[in-house]
Amino acid sequence: MPQQPIAYDAPTPEPRATSVEAIQSEILERLIYSVGKDPIVARPHDWLAATILTVRDRVMDRWMESSRETWRTSHKRVYYLSLEFLIGRLMRDAMSNVGLMEPVRDALRNLNVDLGDLIDLEPDAALGNGGLGRLAACFLESMSTVKIPAYGYGIRYVHGLFRQEMSEGWQVELPEEWLAHGNPWEFERRESAYEVGFGGYVEPVTDPDGTVRQEWRPNDHLLAVAFDTPIVGWRGARVNTLRLWSAQPIDPILLDKFNSGDHIGALEESAKAEAITRVLYPADSTAAGQELRLRQEFFFSSASLQDIVRRHLQQYGDLGSLADKVAIQLNDTHPAISIAELMRILVDDNGMEWAPAWKLCRGTFGYTNHTLLPEALESWPVALLERLLPRHMQIVYQINADVLADARGRAKFTDAQVANVSLIDEAGGRRVRMGQLAFVGSHSINGVSALHTELMKQTVFSDLHKLYPDRINNKTNGITPRRWLMQCNPGLTQLVSDTIGPAFLDDIDLLKDLDAYAEDATFQAQFAAVKLENKERLAKLIKDRLGIKVSPDAMFDVQIKRIHEYKRQLLNIIQAVALYDEIRAHPERDWVPRVKIFAGKAAPGYWNAKLIIKLINDVAKVINNDPAVRGLLKVVFLPNYNVSLAEVIVPAADLSEQISTAGMEASGTGNMKFMANGAITIGTMDGANVEMHKEVGADNIVIFGLTTEEVEVKRGEGEVPRDSIDASPRLQEALESIATGVFSPDDPNRYRDLIGGLYDHDWFMVARDFDAYATAQAEVDAIWADKARWNAMAIRNTARVGFFSSDRTIRQYAHDIWDVAVPEE
Repeated sequence: MPQQPIAYDAPTPEPRATSVEAIQSEILERLIYSVGKDPIVARPHDWLAATILTVRDRVMDRWMESSRETWRTSHKRVYYLSLEFLIGRLMRDAMSNVGLMEPVRDALRNLNVDLGDLIDLEPDAALGNGGLGRLAACFLESMSTVKIPAYGYGIRYVHGLFRQEMSEGWQVELPEEWLAHGNPWEFERRESAYEVGFGGYVEPVTDPDGTVRQEWRPNDHLLAVAFDTPIVGWRGARVNTLRLWSAQPIDPILLDKFNSGDHIGALEESAKAEAITRVLYPADSTAAGQELRLRQEFFFSSASLQDIVRRHLQQYGDLGSLADKVAIQLNDTHPAISIAELMRILVDDNGMEWAPAWKLCRGTFGYTNHTLLPEALESWPVALLERLLPRHMQIVYQINADVLADARGRAKFTDAQVANVSLIDEAGGRRVRMGQLAFVGSHSINGVSALHTELMKQTVFSDLHKLYPDRINNKTNGITPRRWLMQCNPGLTQLVSDTIGPAFLDDIDLLKDLDAYAEDATFQAQFAAVKLENKERLAKLIKDRLGIKVSPDAMFDVQIKRIHEYKRQLLNIIQAVALYDEIRAHPERDWVPRVKIFAGKAAPGYWNAKLIIKLINDVAKVINNDPAVRGLLKVVFLPNYNVSLAEVIVPAADLSEQISTAGMEASGTGNMKFMANGAITIGTMDGANVEMHKEVGADNIVIFGLTTEEVEVKRGEGEVPRDSIDASPRLQEALESIATGVFSPDDPNRYRDLIGGLYDHDWFMVARDFDAYATAQAEVDAIWADKARWNAMAIRNTARVGFFSSDRTIRQYAHDIWDVAVPEE
């Protein structure tokens, strides 16, 4: 029976006052009565907790009203399923978006507390790894800003990815303890707890009317318990919900085992359940790791779908209107099992016929693909799915039968094409292709940049695109300008506001008015002064954390992102070695001082990525301590890259390194963050760089290297990379010094195989693109020497970033995919 609709005509309290006096009084009240500290002995973390609670109270009013408004109007809801939500610190975000930054700052100043110190003290939520999770966070904030009713669904990781530290230049993975002292932003929803099952068997059951249906009887159960976090839109337009699932055992302790003396075994169920939400991306190189990863993905998918269906039935009473009132977006392939789970809920739990259920399923789901890399388009062994999710494997087979019948019958596909569209990969052990499942179960499949979307049609989904030609569309990624300009770069925001007026704060496209000031000498000087202040802040952080002194007057050349061979940090550090050699060989030249800044994490099992981090640190150790360089070149690797660190690095960057192998980066969003903050991009024609090139103009970006088509040709020709190396003396010299141990005297062979790979296959085109990259870097030096030209280019980057706002992206999703009305601005 559906639950009774909730009445929303009860009286509500008056919104809380936002004057400095009222906030000051409440901070003190919270400190004493919620935190339990006398102001005389309160420590910074006590003041932080009291301040968050005070700000949170003012968010709550808007949060409650947002929920009431959605129920009253029956507006369609969007549900965004993502294994990552890299939300970063929330206090400054909330204060800024509801207009409390200055009142809170003044209130704390009256109490002899510095707001900046408290902001830096708040831990980063360890809910993501990189671009995928940060995009999800930007999208949630933008959905609140453009007033779309939405929920984000993910996992409440206790430790997240990992905390990265360095030991003699090597990455060391340690647990991230962001929840160690609780999370004042979250609310446990004990009423929103769902059983999630695994294993067991499927039994046919005959209903009284003679209908035979399948009933899954799991033998392993746990609870998914909801924790909600408010996500505030700009100017408090709307507050949406991030709902994270925590895994808990149904029986926390097996008393019979405990009483029999097996005290460890008695906690086995607790350990098994809690393992699911301990760590983001558990290593899947072992069978146990694969199973845990699949359990994670099904756990949060099942809990989310049960919650969505429960909420829909509570309000509307039946599931026939599901696709009209619910839009579910799958953020990459991780939640793809949701397709099979929704079919199970519709057919098995709610008695729907297969055909209408499948139509409803497709009408509800959209799928965002973020990568063309085969390892990221997940697949699971059939045997694992049959053992862990036996009913879902049956459903996958049934979906596959329909797809293959369509391919054979309507489309007249060949055997090879049928094999390509099949959900089951028969090559080298039968596996379920989760990307294919997400594709066939969704009415919309979108790429995240124009180039990426076209490549999807030509490569990984070429035959599925032929079978369903109306499904693939493009939605170029975006970033929220609130966090990535207004909050992380208040100096630039104030300068722009003083120059063109504050209207751009509400309509980021108005930044284009800044174009008129690009050549203005006075504005250039002001713009450069803001950049210098941001660089001084970063230089201090580098000195404090690493003990390395860098000059803010040098060019800050930045590459911060996940460490992966296709992102080509290796190309960057090899060029640094070549530059080092040239500076020593020609001290008489007028060299541009540079600080090469790296940050990023390598997956624990990705040896080459971890080796590249070690190489960067080894090269840094030599170059930074060589008096012959005279400080003209410094190399810095900042450990434990996260949102808060990015918020310091991005505003300080002069040069943004976006140098991935063409055709391999789906979009990128770091490139957009740097662009907004007045950095010039050096990059390949890859991902969203292509659209950045169009928006900012060829004269305001530095492009180099092979195109996607040229990369494919070279790979297909089987050309020997050695020829490219032999033709470039500076590359040859740099590679030889690395390979022979110049930078690793303690282990001369440490990088022999890494460099040898460039001679033997060079899949990521590092050697082949090196000379073009070095030439582009020389062009960057020439531009830097002409300060008026550099500043003009930097200003135009900021002025033309409007297209890359996540507000624009979300409006396109709403109109083209979700069929959700966006209220008039």
